[in-house]
Amino acid sequence: MQEIIIATKNPNKAKEFKRIFDTDNYEIKTLLDFPEFPDIKEDGATFEENATLKAHAVMNKFQLPTIADDSGLQVDALFGQPGVLSARYAGDHNDAANNAKLLSEIGGTPKEKRTAKFVTVLVFANPKNSEDLVVRGEVNGLITNFPEGDDGFGYDPLFYVPELGKTMAQVSIDEKNKISHRGNAIRKLESKWKDWIVL
Repeated sequence: MQEIIIATKNPNKAKEFKRIFDTDNYEIKTLLDFPEFPDIKEDGATFEENATLKAHAVMNKFQLPTIADDSGLQVDALFGQPGVLSARYAGDHNDAANNAKLLSEIGGTPKEKRTAKFVTVLVFANPKNSEDLVVRGEVNGLITNFPEGDDGFGYDPLFYVPELGKTMAQVSIDEKNKISHRGNAIRKLESKWKDWIVL
């Protein structure tokens, strides 16, 4: 059985990928299965650079196919910030502080200029492939004036999706996955990986 590593310690992310490889031929593992593996420094300037750093660090260590992602929020009025610093915008993975800082930075900006997008880049690296498989998923929205909704995480309570008429924190997981940046990236990966991978 071929092992594939998802370069994350987040079990929820791993579940999203397990569905793609739900066959008898593949076993999905995450970094939770390798607790001795050190944290990877994400110092790339782009989402793709960070995802590539993670994918190659894990692939080179274990010589196994590895998928890594990097995601974030890009706000047009803030020239693409917080971008790659999304999780550490005001404090390391402190959602409340990050949201408060975003609202402060964008304060006074009129609704029509509060456009933003969530971005996910997935990098699939394999020792037997000469090039990585890279896919990108996005979803467009607007930054609200205050948080709305109790579900989701990160910037979800501030990210209003016009076609849903709700923020990302006001929709169910299933609804979110149908339109989310990560869901869109995973669907692209699902449509391409079988033609790409060398076993």
